Amino acid sequence: MGEMSSFQLGVVGALFLSVASSVSIVICNKALMSNLGFPFATTLTSWHLMVTFCTLHAAQRLNFFESKSVDTKTVMLFGILNGVSIGLLNLSLGFNSIGFYQMTKLAIIPFTVLLETLFLNKQFSRKIKFALFLLLVGVGIASVTDLQLNLVGTILSLLAIVTTCVGQILTNTIQKRLNVSSTQLLYQSAPFQAAILFVSGPLVDQFLTKQNVFAFKYSPLVLGFIVLSCLIAVSVNFSTFLVIGKTSPVTYQVLGHLKTCLILGFGYTLLHDPFTERNIIGILIAICGMGLYSFFCTQESKKKQSPDLSLVSQVKDKDTTQLLGHPDKESHEAKKSTKDSVV
Repeated sequence: MGEMSSFQLGVVGALFLSVASSVSIVICNKALMSNLGFPFATTLTSWHLMVTFCTLHAAQRLNFFESKSVDTKTVMLFGILNGVSIGLLNLSLGFNSIGFYQMTKLAIIPFTVLLETLFLNKQFSRKIKFALFLLLVGVGIASVTDLQLNLVGTILSLLAIVTTCVGQILTNTIQKRLNVSSTQLLYQSAPFQAAILFVSGPLVDQFLTKQNVFAFKYSPLVLGFIVLSCLIAVSVNFSTFLVIGKTSPVTYQVLGHLKTCLILGFGYTLLHDPFTERNIIGILIAICGMGLYSFFCTQESKKKQSPDLSLVSQVKDKDTTQLLGHPDKESHEAKKSTKDSVV
């Protein structure tokens, strides 16, 4: 029971860290891109990953965690896949309307459920599916405004959905099957993610923004926000791997939509973004869906644990009986020996 409580505490801590760091980095990046005119999102992500790797390398040298070697080919393909998914998501945003991009992000949950059902034989109850449906409807109402379709944008969105889902499923699967921690996997894969984005980032950004990242005039304020963004990104990347490893890709996506609702709220209160009744209704429906998802997941988790606990209890009882011996048999033998001694 102590181990279970400590595990649940770790999950809550990971979820809180993920939400806090993600909301912080969105606010920081919005100020950097909207107010300071720095539009190079993909290149900035490559810097995030480089700083993350350097930070983890320093932590490993100081013995904060133990590095564990993982098959190089596996880590390389995993890192490249994650890097490509980030690039495709940014391209999807560039080629589609904001509404269609939000629909792309919403489609990640059902597609993840489909992949895990088909290839990992994972079962999702009707209650869980209903909660996810309610969540997606709520986020859709709150965030999707316009849906403008085009062929190239649709293809990029589909590729972004597939690579993102597969990458997140692998994040969970690799940690469990190869018995590596979230920190160890991030440390091993971050250089490959950073490399693919460091090469492709300036090209993608120049294609989308018609500006050159190397020709941009970096003021001290811009540099300060870039450094702050990179530092927050260390926490974002770490908590992402931690949450997916401790829970599941679907739970991570649910958490992502909670962040969307919080960001809409912060945008209204701090940045005075326009906020309508539709946004409020959508957020309330989404929060209801999240609450149901959390409640149903907790219920199913308790049901799974109860047979295991009863099995452990039976094993302990059996061991105790074997250790103490059979009381009826011992008393019978004692009576017999007493009778023999009297005779």
